[in-house]
Formats: sequence, C-alpha cells, structure tokens
Amino acid sequence: MTDFAALLRPDRGEPAHPLHLVDTALLPEWLKAHAGQRRPLVDAARFEGKAGQILIIPGAGPYAEFEVLVGVGKLAALTPWCLAAAAERLPEGTYRIAGEMPPGAAALGWLLAQHRLTRYKSKPDAPVGPRVLLSAEPAKVEGTIRLAEATALVRDLVDTPAADLGPAELERAVRDWAGPAGIEVEVTKGDALEQGYPLIHAVGAAATAARAPRLIEARWGDPAHPKLAIVGKGVVFDTGGLDLKPAAGMRLMKKDMGGAAHALALARLIVAERWPVRLHLLIPAVENAVSDNAFRPGDILTSRHGLTVEIDNTDAEGRLILADALTRACEEGAATIIDFATLTGAARVALGPDLPATFSNDDSLAADLLAAGTEAGDPLWRLPLWDGYDDMLKSELADMSNSADSPFAGTITAALFLRRFVSDGIAWAHFDTFAWRPAPKPGRPKGGEALGLRAVHAALARRFRRQ
Repeated sequence: MTDFAALLRPDRGEPAHPLHLVDTALLPEWLKAHAGQRRPLVDAARFEGKAGQILIIPGAGPYAEFEVLVGVGKLAALTPWCLAAAAERLPEGTYRIAGEMPPGAAALGWLLAQHRLTRYKSKPDAPVGPRVLLSAEPAKVEGTIRLAEATALVRDLVDTPAADLGPAELERAVRDWAGPAGIEVEVTKGDALEQGYPLIHAVGAAATAARAPRLIEARWGDPAHPKLAIVGKGVVFDTGGLDLKPAAGMRLMKKDMGGAAHALALARLIVAERWPVRLHLLIPAVENAVSDNAFRPGDILTSRHGLTVEIDNTDAEGRLILADALTRACEEGAATIIDFATLTGAARVALGPDLPATFSNDDSLAADLLAAGTEAGDPLWRLPLWDGYDDMLKSELADMSNSADSPFAGTITAALFLRRFVSDGIAWAHFDTFAWRPAPKPGRPKGGEALGLRAVHAALARRFRRQ
C-alpha cells in the first residue's frame, strides 16, 4: 500500500513550491497581480486555467525555484480531483497551496494520483519521487489519509486477478485487518454453510475445494451501541454459471467482488474512527463456476429466511448470496443495514459507470446519503423501490423467482428481491455500484474504483457520531 502519510503533512511553514489555483475567470486577475515577466510563458503555453492544466513558472520566493499554476475548472466548485493532474505530473518535491485557500478534500485526489497497483509489472514505470502536499488544515490530514487508504484498498482488491483472489484470499484480507485490531471473525463453510446458508452454498458449490464458498463475518464494538450491518457481495469470479456469460461479459468479472471490497473498506474506516456502533460485517464469498454440481435453471432453493426461490437465471446469483447474508444481519438485530453489490448491468445502462444506483426503504437515510454524496464529490442516484414491479418476480412453483420475467427495470427488480429479506423496521440502503472505471481520469486510473464509499462513510458518520 502507498505510504499516504508521507505525501500529506500539516503545514508547519517549511519551504515549499507554491501552487496557484486558478480558473478561467480568475486567470486574467492573477496575471495582472502576479505574472510580471512570467506573462509571456503563460501566453506561450496557452494556459487558460482549464481543469487539468498545469504550468511550471519561475519562482518569486526565496526557496521556490519554481511555482505552479494549476487549472481547476471552477474555483467556486472544487472537486476532490482538482489537484490530481498536478500530483501525477509534477516533479518530486514539497508543495503548498498559495494564498488562503486550503486543500480540503482536494488532498484526496493528490494522494490517490500517486497510487498504483504494481504487483504484476515485471518492469514498473520509472519511479517518480514523492510529491508532498502541506495542508493548512492539520485536523483533516489523518481523515484524508484514511479515505485514501480505503479507496486504494477497494481499487487494489478489485484489480487483483481472480486466480489470486478467491474466497480464501478474501477471507484472508478480512483476517489481516481484524487480527491486529482484536476483532472477532467467524467463517462458515462446508456442511455448516450448506445447512445454514443454502443460497450461498448453492451459488458457490461448483467451485473447486480450494475455492469453496463461505460466509465471512466480523464483529466489533460495544453490543449496547446501535447495531450497524455492512454487507458486501463477494463473487470473486462470475462465469454466469450454467447460463454462461459470453466472453465479453466475462472479461471483467474479477470485479464482481467489488461490493465486498467496499464493505471491508467501510468497516475499516468505522473501526479506525472508533464510531459508537456495534458493527457487523458480512461478506458472502463465492465463485459462480460451472461443473456437474452447479445449480441449474429451474431449481428451487430454500433460503435461510425460509422463502423458496425458483432459479430463472444462474447469472442472477449475487442477489441470492446477499439474501442469506441480509437475513443473518436481521437476525442479529441490526438497526441499519448497508449493502454494496456489483449487481446488475441494468444499473449501468440506466446510470452509466459513475453513479451507483441507490435504493432505500427509509427516506431520511436516503436523503442523508444523497446529500453526503454531493458534498463529498462521490455522487449517488436514487431509484425507486417500485411496488408495482414486485409481480415481475412471481413464480408459479416457488415463493419467488430470482430473476424478473420481463426485460424492464432490471436494477429495480433486483433491489425488490433483496427487500424481501430485510425485516420491517430496519433502515436499509442498497448500492448497485460498478466498482470500475472504464477510462482513466486524473487520479483515477482505468480499473477498480470505489464508487459510493465516501458518500456512505460521510452520511453514516454524521448519523452515528451524533448519537
């Protein structure tokens, strides 16, 4: 993991290269006040203050051999990524934002722009020395570093190939965090899984013994505190099962455990910040493989809840494993449940890669989540739990089908399926997130991505820390 603490430090007045944040509206005023003989350089470089533009200019201070103009798009609406292009392209050194404008959330992009998963590079790119940012908000430094670490964890887990990240390795990731912190971990697999969590067992039964399915649980906090359950879909690879995906649809299915990565990252943040909650982390970890004992279209399975499910499509497996995990969370008396899942292609058709489809049975919780997402630059989009579509999950033989009998509203019907396993009176939110960035942007390389993590963290922090 990148040493983010070495890249962001409280500003104690040490020498540093100034970063002048400008937008297209402010640039003429800045040039009039500061440019002097540097004006021809700005004009020659055609620097306009657009987002992502940077320009190194001669320094005017006693230490700064150079200063940097950083285009940020709109100063009135800075994003967490406004410094990311600078952090990627500037030379090694120490930097501070000039003037009174603090880095704030912009420091997150500065940190993540310097993180890459290099495990699989035989000849990694030539290393660039650290670009250190001095923060005028020392109280926020540790929190920003924790968010960067959580985001990098999601990215690295999602980017790891399925051959190196099966259910056992996902369990190991939980134990490596939980063990040093003295956090209780319980893993259910084998006969106990088949008897107690039949949907999780059925989805993962076709995998090899080395990649056997399991339910991973971790508990932390005072049992007297409000109970918060975090559930993450951990399908380490999804072939589609007997309803086999085409090659193009299978190519990125190492990322189908992105929900589990989000859940683990959020749990780590909660524990590190010592929230007054009783935390219950649940990760059903499976590989949806193909063999002679794979579950079949037309099979009828009995869930832990007791509801029977007719299998219409073996590629609608994520909702099955989540159903058993949600049931377990309810049994333990959770007051609030959050689940993350790379659940449906329909969500991407509707909202594209950047916006997690957000569902909730609690309007107050939903409003908090959406507001926090806007504030954190981690946007969400709420979709309805439309009761009128419940009939799409009807089965003639069982209590319900695992897949709608219609091509419409696929992300909504998946959420409606999950809702049947959430007990009345429990505030619940479901995030159908992509966990992937299909094209690179500054600070956000192509590959695994945390989408919705910061929004949920901010919203829940306000809810539970004020209790």
